[in-house]
Amino acid sequence: MLHTHGRHGPYHPHLHLLATSGGYEAQGARWEPLQYLPYALLRRQWQWHLRTMRRQTRKTDAGQRLVDACFRKYPDGLVTNVQKGTVPSQSQSVARYVAKYVVSPPMAVRRIDHYDGQRVTYHYRSHRTDRMEHETVDVATFIGRMVPHTVAKGCKRLRYDGVQATKTFVKVKVIIQAALAKVEGVVKGAGPSIARLTYRQRYEQSTGRDPLICPYCRGEMGVWRIWHPTYGVIHDEVQVIKRGTYASTAQRAGP
Repeated sequence: MLHTHGRHGPYHPHLHLLATSGGYEAQGARWEPLQYLPYALLRRQWQWHLRTMRRQTRKTDAGQRLVDACFRKYPDGLVTNVQKGTVPSQSQSVARYVAKYVVSPPMAVRRIDHYDGQRVTYHYRSHRTDRMEHETVDVATFIGRMVPHTVAKGCKRLRYDGVQATKTFVKVKVIIQAALAKVEGVVKGAGPSIARLTYRQRYEQSTGRDPLICPYCRGEMGVWRIWHPTYGVIHDEVQVIKRGTYASTAQRAGP
């Protein structure tokens, strides 16, 4: 998915990719699950394929010099940010996730805080500080930041490649369905036991560390607030107390 803007509106083209956790091995005619992804190699491979396409598209001396200069300037490869498990697994949720990047405008109206005819003030959550930032610019600058995100006619922002490409998927559909059937059986069998685990147990099972044990004094702590990097505060004990949740529970448990 081609995404052309950053959080505060400037032209910042980058790609959002959805990939399977495995691939079709043609020689053995089987599905191979991917257990490990070398992050450093991914950065260099992404750079190599992009520069190679650049060479093939613009076969000029200037284009060749640009590609060589980029390889020297970025010896460790291009920027990649892999986040396993952050994309929803259900098909409808994935559709909503994709639509957010394909059809959403670079700046939602609700993010514009003030406009006086000459200057525009808007807010955004900064990647650098992870805080809500406010910015005020003149109208011409604001329009100049929005216009470049209007893609040219015929430009496709969404592409399918590899196993997900229509032509390839038709060939390996039976193998993929058989692999998914095996995975589904394992997951369904583990479902009831996973559902009985508490947040504390799931966290400890995943990381090997008890989240309610202080790493300094080794004393047991109580959950007061839970903050998520994407969804913000998802549990606040103060709000629970204000809503009277514990009082209503005590009343139901009473005689």
